[in-house]
Amino acid sequence: MAVSEDHVKAVVGAVPKGLLIGGEWIETSGAVPVENPATGRTLADVADATPEQGIAALDAAVAAGPSWAATDPRERGEILRRAFTMLHERADDFALLMTLEMGKPLAEARGEVTYGAEFFRWFSEEAVRIAGRYSMAPSGGTRLITMKQPVGPVYAITPWNFPLAMGTRKIGPALAAGCTVVVKPAKQTPLTTLALAQLLIEAGVPDGVVNVITSHSAGAVSDPIIADQRLRKLTFTGSTEVGRTLIAASAKRVLKVSMELGGNAPFLVFGDADLDRAVDGAMLAKMRNIGEACTAANRFIVHESVADEFGRRLAERMGSLTIGAGIDDGVQVGPLVDAAAVEKVTELVADAVDAGARVLTGNKTLDGPGHFYTPTVLHEVPREARMFSEEIFGPVAPITTFGSDDEAIELANATEFGLVSYAFTRDLKRAVTVAERLESGMVGLNQGIVSNPAAPFGGIKASGLGREGGPEGIEEYLETKYVGLAL
Repeated sequence: MAVSEDHVKAVVGAVPKGLLIGGEWIETSGAVPVENPATGRTLADVADATPEQGIAALDAAVAAGPSWAATDPRERGEILRRAFTMLHERADDFALLMTLEMGKPLAEARGEVTYGAEFFRWFSEEAVRIAGRYSMAPSGGTRLITMKQPVGPVYAITPWNFPLAMGTRKIGPALAAGCTVVVKPAKQTPLTTLALAQLLIEAGVPDGVVNVITSHSAGAVSDPIIADQRLRKLTFTGSTEVGRTLIAASAKRVLKVSMELGGNAPFLVFGDADLDRAVDGAMLAKMRNIGEACTAANRFIVHESVADEFGRRLAERMGSLTIGAGIDDGVQVGPLVDAAAVEKVTELVADAVDAGARVLTGNKTLDGPGHFYTPTVLHEVPREARMFSEEIFGPVAPITTFGSDDEAIELANATEFGLVSYAFTRDLKRAVTVAERLESGMVGLNQGIVSNPAAPFGGIKASGLGREGGPEGIEEYLETKYVGLAL
């Protein structure tokens, strides 16, 4: 059953539209319009922070820091646990918000609520497991005490493609560790973050512990915050280009940073692979979030003995997907986030076709309104095609072939990125060897999804620094202090 216009208005209308600073919702003179990518129409206008208001948000986080750090770990965990429960209770509303402002179908958006909420549950449990160490110095006499303490105020910049989960993945460990946070969501998808902030207030987060600033200009509000001597941690999810700029800015302050950046994920299908399983995995790895994910399979590297059959099956599956507005019944593929995203995907496909790639399905834009591009499979894509070195961020699967395992690994690693790799084989020895040789922070063996709140998410090379999730995730928000005690 399609979502009614009245329900859309009610859900959007219930979201605060101001800046959250020190527990107060602040209106601004300017406004940032939020577009529905399925219609091209404005959903709502949110506040447009000035640089001074960004610093005011940091002021609030700094002021709230000592008392929050001193809050019992159990209490911090219980607040996160309440937020987890409340997210599930309001799952339909959060899913609808994400679909409206980002485009993903409702079924996927509901899945993101489940996934995003798990970060609150996971880190509610990690809050009470922050531990230090006590030992005797090898030379005797002195005792070595190691303790973990919250790093301090955090500035978290989140992307548009997973509006809820990227927020919970940063806010959860920060609050569990005893840090306060200023969050700046992407201008395309601020409504979900604002609704999440309201939920956290209701869950019991004290004033100033979580602050949210929305702005049409990320640099204008971010630069003064990053330059401020009181900030202790910067965490960012987004493009490698922007990440490099932020790392350079943070280097002046020697800030502790976490960077989850771009990807160029290889998807290897060996000759002995279970093709049914490989195609199922390809659909997950490619079409999750309409292909607008840093973990999306970007290069399908398939053994020459099975490449034609794999391509035929994948094209059949992708070509049968239903395209439309995410809130409509039966829709499996929503719009891309904006016109620029459609333009980039179109350019990359045209480049590959001009270089000799063969279109098995798709390669079409749809008439407006909205920003739609049909799921596309390309075969025999030359290795010099732009899409083999650039992140596609759309529903396009380019296939190239290999003859030997060494060639497959060489192709997979021939990129500056190293976020995630996928490999399908029934040979255990090959699976282990390939996993060891692939240059990426994560590997999916015979599966098309690797994201899990209990696992350390992150990449190597130009794909980032640090890890989010798992036991490692909270360490990003803690400092280690050593105390030498002479007896």
